Amino acid sequence: MLSHERIWAAIDRLAARNELTASGLARKAGLDPTTFNRSKRIAVDGRPRWPSTESIAKILEATGEQLDAFLDLMLAKRMAPPVSAALLRHVPLLGFAQAGAGGFFDDGGFPAGQGWDEVAIPEARAEEGNYALKISGDSMMPLYRDGDVIIVSPTARCRRGDRVVVRTREGEVMAKVLERKTTRTVELLSLNPEHPNRQIATREIDWMARIIWASQ
Repeated sequence: MLSHERIWAAIDRLAARNELTASGLARKAGLDPTTFNRSKRIAVDGRPRWPSTESIAKILEATGEQLDAFLDLMLAKRMAPPVSAALLRHVPLLGFAQAGAGGFFDDGGFPAGQGWDEVAIPEARAEEGNYALKISGDSMMPLYRDGDVIIVSPTARCRRGDRVVVRTREGEVMAKVLERKTTRTVELLSLNPEHPNRQIATREIDWMARIIWASQ
């Protein structure tokens, strides 16, 4: 029986079979990475939102799957993912220097648009919306070195003492330690003692997200 739940489950199973996340599958097919996000599966008014036939055709072409195989995935009660996929998940990856450019994030600080790569991280760190930034340069030494990958959560609450990534409305991106946040200002401590601490007016901040893990 064709149903909203089954067709979305088939997309998730197709992604898992190819060792991809739903966003990774969308990207592989040339679609917006958020096309298959769980938040997109229900409309604002609560009605089910169905994937388009065009998007299904594109993911089948990108993975080399046939329509009958997709139907099998839709009718299957469950399918165990490959061992590697069970331990790791892919999340969007962007170079830290690129993060200041326009078009990579939506208004909420979530990954959007084209140009993202992917990286495999532990499943426990790959919650919906999380993404990775690759460090460049030595401004975050000694905690983060050039080439390290940090995992960022735009949904996690930022508290005093947390390591955070902040993007200003002018496009400046920085990794700091949150010292204090008020309705007017945000005070940030530098990870590298050779770089100055910052105090930024709240109205000048585009978004702030917590760093939850680092691959070093």
